[in-house]
Amino acid sequence: MPRSTRPVIGVTLDSEPAGGWSRLPWYALRQNYFSALIEAGALPVALPHHSELAAAYLETVDGLVITGGAFDVDPALWGDEPVHPEVTLKPGRTDFELAAAREALRRDMPVLGICGGQQLLAVAFGGTLIQHIPDAVAGALAHEQPNPRTEPGHEVAIAANTLLARITGRTRMAVNSAHHQAVRVPGAGAVVNAVAPDGVIEGIEHPGHRFALGVQWHPEYAVDPADPLIFQSLVAACRG
Repeated sequence: MPRSTRPVIGVTLDSEPAGGWSRLPWYALRQNYFSALIEAGALPVALPHHSELAAAYLETVDGLVITGGAFDVDPALWGDEPVHPEVTLKPGRTDFELAAAREALRRDMPVLGICGGQQLLAVAFGGTLIQHIPDAVAGALAHEQPNPRTEPGHEVAIAANTLLARITGRTRMAVNSAHHQAVRVPGAGAVVNAVAPDGVIEGIEHPGHRFALGVQWHPEYAVDPADPLIFQSLVAACRG
């Protein structure tokens, strides 16, 4: 059977312990991650959390999306201690996503990190994070916005001459906001491509790779007309 003309893009899953929806541990992800990729021309597939299989998974896909979720990247991964009380860890998920991100970057495979996925990507670049924005940024915005995620929480300024600027054709975007951690240092060779009005880093990229982009907001909600362009550009990079 011929392979689909749609690029196959692996999408990382969130995980939950037993209880709630299921009596056994379970994976979950909002449908709009998948629908945004399908609308952009991709064939998305879900990737379970098995770090030892990260390279094998990437043999079967053309690109990678590292998703967000209600958890945090372990501060031990960038040498920051102690762990802030507001930090919530999911070690199995982070171990797999970091292994997958590093393998994708090694292969120069297109990678998009979203929200916590952007933070994970920064760590894969060798960067560091802010553990809890309210304790580290004076006068910080409400980055855990009180209004629905389907509405914008604030704007970001997009840096000129960056991949994100070329993708969106914009100098500013309205974004939703659902995080209490943020990138502090984007990592060796990586650059900041978007910032919030309070100075919090909202986007990063690495010009040393053909497509390695992270955004702190959730473009799958398409609260800004430029959001779908991010997925379209990822798909185009996978085709290229």
